[in-house]
Amino acid sequence: MIGFVIRRCGAALLVMFAVSVLTFLIFQTIPNGDPALRMAGRSASPEVVEAVRHQYGFDRSLPVQYALTMKAIFTGNVESYTQQTNVMDQMVSALPPTISLAIGAGVCWLVFGVLLGLIAATRAGRFLDRLITMMALTGVSLPIFFVAATLLYFFAYKIPIFPNGGYVPLAQDPGDWFMHMLLPWFSLSILAVGIYSRLLRSEMLERMNDDFVRTAKAKGIGKQRVLYRHVLRNSIMPIFSLWSLDFAATIGGGAILIESVFSLHGLGQFAATSIAGLDVPPLLVIVMFASFFVVIAGVVSDIINMLLDPRIKVKST
Repeated sequence: MIGFVIRRCGAALLVMFAVSVLTFLIFQTIPNGDPALRMAGRSASPEVVEAVRHQYGFDRSLPVQYALTMKAIFTGNVESYTQQTNVMDQMVSALPPTISLAIGAGVCWLVFGVLLGLIAATRAGRFLDRLITMMALTGVSLPIFFVAATLLYFFAYKIPIFPNGGYVPLAQDPGDWFMHMLLPWFSLSILAVGIYSRLLRSEMLERMNDDFVRTAKAKGIGKQRVLYRHVLRNSIMPIFSLWSLDFAATIGGGAILIESVFSLHGLGQFAATSIAGLDVPPLLVIVMFASFFVVIAGVVSDIINMLLDPRIKVKST
């Protein structure tokens, strides 16, 4: 187990390094992406632009520029090219809305996805299974931004049950925070619930025909115990793997459309603004932050799968 974690952490460092290098190089090759010109202003004289380029090291080689940028990131002194502000301060202000959105929506799509998938699998071919299938396909087919905009229009403007966007810190007012986050949670969850429920249903129906399930039934083990201890336990591992990656991607700014519709001003909107301004330092920070969470989520998911399935544990030793 310890050796496995060490190997995965080493691979995680390599992935983060590769992602940061690729992101840096992509924005260095974009036409009209001169950071010195953006920092000095379009109307600045060539002398001023050259002075800025020399001051920030933009006239040095790409490896040196990359090393200087990474040093600034890890020391917390990285500065935005376009806004001339500390990127870490902006990250700190953008994190709470994104984390609130990711945690709430992640819990919703995991709980309801597993619940609906379990019901559909145990009632395969019946009315409830068909109803859940229809709901899941509808949820998967609807674009997230359309769901978000529709919910906001009807339940915030037409029928003002919920606030019309914005974010209230949890520490400031828990009740108001909850009301502000309900619609974003539902909007972000509806697609994932459809996917998770269909995936779990398919996995459970496949597991029900496995030899170890038939053996358990032949030994006289109760139906409910077979269902939950053998079928569900072995079927839910792909769900955990998918959930951990989806959750990490959401924290890394993957819910940009939801944040935009509901004016949450989280990491997704921060990333979109940085891309529009070709602002490399914030994007490097966001990409490394996102890749860190995705890789760590993969490691945690593998460990959970090893604990749930002894066969994986045997293969890894």
